[in-house]
Parts: sequence; C-alpha cells; structure tokens
Amino acid sequence: MNDQNKNLILATVLSFIVILVWLTVFPPPDTAKNDVGDYVSSLDGQADPAAAPADGNPSASAPAADTAAAPSQPAPESGSTDAETAIANAPRLSIDTPSLTGTISLLGGRIDDLSLKKYRVSVEPGSDIVHLLKPINDLGSYQVLYGWAPGSGLDFADVPGATTLWTQTSGDILAPGKPVVLAWDNGKGLRFERRFEIDKDYMFSVTQSVTNSGDAAKRLAPEGRIERYGEPADLRNFYILHEGAIRQKDDERDYLKYKKLRAFDADSPWANRTTVADVAEVTNGGWIGFTDHFWMTTLIPAADQAFTSVLQYDVKRDVYRAIARLSTIEVAPGETKSVSTRLFAGAKKWETIRRYQNEGGVNNFLDTIDWGMFFFLTKPIFFVLHWLNSLIGNMGWSIIALTLFIKALLMPLAYKSYVSMAKMKELQPQMEALKKSAGDDKQQMQKDMMALYKKEKVNPASGCLPILLQIPIFFSLYKVIFVTLDLRQAPWIGWINDLSAPDSSSILNLFGLLPFAPPDGGPLAILSLGVLPILLGISMWLQQKLNPSPTDPTQKMIFAWMPWVFMFMLGQFASGLVLYWISNNLITFTQQYLIMRSQGYKPDVFGNIREGFKRKPREPDKK
Repeated sequence: MNDQNKNLILATVLSFIVILVWLTVFPPPDTAKNDVGDYVSSLDGQADPAAAPADGNPSASAPAADTAAAPSQPAPESGSTDAETAIANAPRLSIDTPSLTGTISLLGGRIDDLSLKKYRVSVEPGSDIVHLLKPINDLGSYQVLYGWAPGSGLDFADVPGATTLWTQTSGDILAPGKPVVLAWDNGKGLRFERRFEIDKDYMFSVTQSVTNSGDAAKRLAPEGRIERYGEPADLRNFYILHEGAIRQKDDERDYLKYKKLRAFDADSPWANRTTVADVAEVTNGGWIGFTDHFWMTTLIPAADQAFTSVLQYDVKRDVYRAIARLSTIEVAPGETKSVSTRLFAGAKKWETIRRYQNEGGVNNFLDTIDWGMFFFLTKPIFFVLHWLNSLIGNMGWSIIALTLFIKALLMPLAYKSYVSMAKMKELQPQMEALKKSAGDDKQQMQKDMMALYKKEKVNPASGCLPILLQIPIFFSLYKVIFVTLDLRQAPWIGWINDLSAPDSSSILNLFGLLPFAPPDGGPLAILSLGVLPILLGISMWLQQKLNPSPTDPTQKMIFAWMPWVFMFMLGQFASGLVLYWISNNLITFTQQYLIMRSQGYKPDVFGNIREGFKRKPREPDKK
C-alpha cells in the first residue's frame, strides 16, 4: 500500500474518531418535562384543541368539545386533583393476550394502560416489563382515544369525548377471539357503540358505530388520535435513530422528530394560539403514529379509506398528537353506520411487522423500522442475520457467521487486492531505487513508478478497495444492531448478555475481581474497557503486523496508536458491533496471510512484532 492509500485510510479513520469523540463529549440534552398538571386540568371545562367541526372551516374556533358533559355523563369538577381522581377511579376492563396486558378506561373509552409481556426494561432478573401506554395522571402519559367530530346541527356535547363515561355491554375481558363492546347514548336520538378486538400480537381493531333514532339526518366524522405528554423519558436523540412522529401518506412517508413537531408553522389552518400542526390529506394506504427505539403506536385506517392526517403540538400543555380523522358520514333517521380502523401498539419485531404488511395489507409497514440511508444494505444484512439466527439460535454466533458470509462475498475482490499487495511488497526494492534515482524530482519519480506498475501489472489502489467496501457495510451493520429489536438484550456467551449494549466487563475493577462497579457514564466510562474492546485492539494491532511499519515517522506513530485509539473509542459501542469487527479482523488477517504466502511473499509477523518492541537508538546530543 503506497503513501496515498495510507493517507486515504488515515483521513477516513480520523474523521470517524472525531465523530465519536464529539458524541462522547457532547451528548444530546435531556428535554423531558416533569409536570402533568396543565394537561390533566385540560379535562376540566376547556375546549379540546385537537378537535374541529366535521364540516365547515377547520380553522374556525371550535366550541367546548370533548370536555362538555351531557346530562347522562358525569364531568369532573374543576381542578386537576379532581380530574386525576376521576381518571384513576373510572371503571376499567382488562386486556390480556400472549403479548399484551393492560386495561381500557371506560372514562372516554381510552386505551391508556398497556404493557408488553415479552419485553423487560433491563436484563436484570426481576426487572419490570415494558410499560408502553400510560394514563394521563402518570408522568409521561401516552394514550389512544377515539371519538367523533360533530357536523352541522350537532355540538361536542352530542358526541362521545374524553370524559364520556361508557357502559360495557358485551364481553368481560379483551383477548384474542373475545371482543368487548362499549355503548353510550346522548339522550338526543344518537346511540354510539365502540367494539374492540385484538389479535395474539399487537394489532387492535376498533369499530365505531352510531345509530340515529331521531327524525333528522346527522353528519359527523369518526376519528382516532394518539396523545403523548412531553417527550419520552428514554428518548435517545441519536442522529442515526428516528424517534418521533411517523406517517404514511399514500406513496410517501414522513419522519418527524419531536423538535420538528414543535417547529410547525403557527399559521397553519389547523393551528390556534396554543397549537401548531401539519395537515395532509391521504387517499389510501396511509397510517400515522409515534415510534420509539423499539416500540410503536400507529393508527391504521382501512387501505382504501381516505382520511385527514394531522400531526399536532399543543404548545401550552406540551402534548404531541397524531390524529387520523376519517371522512364525514351522514346517518339518516333509523340508520346505523360503522367505521373500523386498526391500531398497532407494541414491539417493532420484524416478523410481526412484515406479517402485518404482507398479510394484513398495511402499506410499507416494514419501513417503520428505521433502516437508514443505506437501506439497500441494512435490509438484506438484517435478513441474512435473522435467517442465520433462526438456524443457529444465538445472535452472537450468528454475527460471526454473518461476518464469514460477507467475507466470502468479498473474497474475489479481496483476493485481487491481497495479490496486488504481495506484488507491491516484492517491488519494494525497485521502488526504493527509483526514489533514490529521482532525488527531489517528484514528477519524474511518479512517472517511473507508473511505468513500473504498468510493467509488473500492479494496481496500487486495489489494496484500498476491500477497506472502502467495508465502510458502508460496517455502518449498515451498526444500524442493524442499533435499531432492530432482535439484538435487544440478546445474549452471546458468559457475561455478554446484551449484544445491543456495550461490554459490561471492566478493566477498572479487573473484570469483576474487585468489589465495586465500574462507572456507567461520564468521562471514566471511556476508560472502563471490557474484554471485547481489548480483543478488538489486539486484533487490529495483529493485523498491522502483517506488514512492516511505515518508514515515515509520522505515519509510523499514527499507525502504532490507531488500534489502541479504536479500542477506547469503540469500547462504548454495542457488543455485537465490536464482535463483528473482531471477527472481521481475524478473518482478514487469515485471508491476507494465506494469499500473500501463495504469491511467494512470506509475511514476517513475529519479526514485525519484535521490530515494534525494539527501542529506537538514542541520537547523540548535538553541540
């Protein structure tokens, strides 16, 4: 490898190190808020800022809506304490499936209590299961509500809203094959029903029905909305991961982080003094919701169902909303009309998401997983990794098998590269002679070098090609390990019980021999090296020893420090990624050694190691 190739590699490596140092020294700030009082008080006699008339100008001021109580439903007294009490004391019905557990509150018929049975907060024994949806009297409220927007001749007191007290008319518990039905009568000729169904995984089906027993036709629009109070407490705010709103608009998708939602145009036709919003009309195949690192809540109208897709931020109460408002329907006297939508609330497990896309007809649902700009690499890499894991049954060994698979694909290119490198080593004496004969004439030296390369049929740039190809593959695998649920809390061997987290062992406590825990944050965390990062540094150092050290002192120093710098910087990366890099280094070392030997060049690995440990003779003092 000539000096230009080495400079290219150094530039790439140093740029990568700068990014890592920046992210370590300047982590994203925590922007979560801690007060739920304002939002809870919004239930008491205030208009619902997310609501708009079912027909007419959506920018017009809406009358007091979901919070206005009809005579047959009790309204909480003023004051957030009474509102919290009403929410806490409202009747509830249970949700119990193989994947989910929780309750539905009959106050508003809201889904606001949902936990994931199969996933725990941490790998610690006895840790809590993941709590996805939370009532509004809890910090970090996250809930799903359904309702109707009134048309002409109706007001918000005539339709069910957030404080409507529903009656359970059918079913005792919501489970697969066991639907439940809620009902409410407005006392003015309209009877509403809400039917909940659920499958064994994470998909709800919600059917809203209205029966008109009056003497005049009524117009109203069904809707569903997801409300999230403040940013999630575990928000990563990492540049390679999307967390926030996500929606499918026909053939387009929007990924909007919470910061973007707060920056919506305040002059939007659906905005007022306290809210900002973005509105899109969707004709078919759309959905809308919020996605976290591994979890997601998404409203999914029928594929052929047109709806208004609204992303909204309530500035005053710090509430984010995703709203799917369906087209206005007219219900004639004596007629019943129903509209069904689906709700996904659960884990973004690849097989489950793919099944809902392929069999359930949810348009582009697999893209709710953040595959990134290298999606053309991340998707096939994950597919192969998932397939290998289905055969092997251990994600750590599957990563090693994936490394072998990738190296096998790149073997033809690697072979040419290492053959060229071996020939370059053989030409080293002739190249040194050309440098001496050219002296300070750099142009002549370049001409002579090119003539030598042409004569010997050597391409000096070919040595960089495998390394350059490894860069997008490395970042793609990093993305796969970071964003996909399959790696979360996936064990390998021994102490490696979460391949999506850094190596938990630490050199600071002699890998568990000393009776104290290493720091899990701050500057000392970089020094808290585990076994895998140390093995990574050794594997990089060993790979360097296939070739003699550069003659240039600056390059020699940089190459000498590079393995150990990477060892420290990658010590805080996911164990799965470090495992991939170690495997890649060892396989590359073996490939390069065997191919160079086959071409007549015998790498003096032990000699290069001994050379690296020799002390440089001290130069005599100049007088």
